[in-house]
Amino acid sequence: MDAFAPSAPTWTDKASHVHTFCCPTCGRSNVEASQNVWINRRSPVYSENQKRKWQEFYHCECGTAWWAWSNDRPPSELGDRPPRESDRPFSNPFDDW
Repeated sequence: MDAFAPSAPTWTDKASHVHTFCCPTCGRSNVEASQNVWINRRSPVYSENQKRKWQEFYHCECGTAWWAWSNDRPPSELGDRPPRESDRPFSNPFDDW
């Protein structure tokens, strides 16, 4: 299943909208229980501050299909990490001029 396919898969027809980013039936998060994922990138919605958001559809292993807005996604644990140290320093070819 391609998450960025232009056409919606049939399992999205019965998806219910949730406000918490987890399966409404079993409570598993989208990362834990996603059997299939599809992102509706053809119809973005613009918020008051001109930011785009998309519908993210998830098909859980328990059989439930649900969707939530992309901006309702909880923050990633990877987002708070400090930047990785580079193995080699950046060299500017114009430093010698």
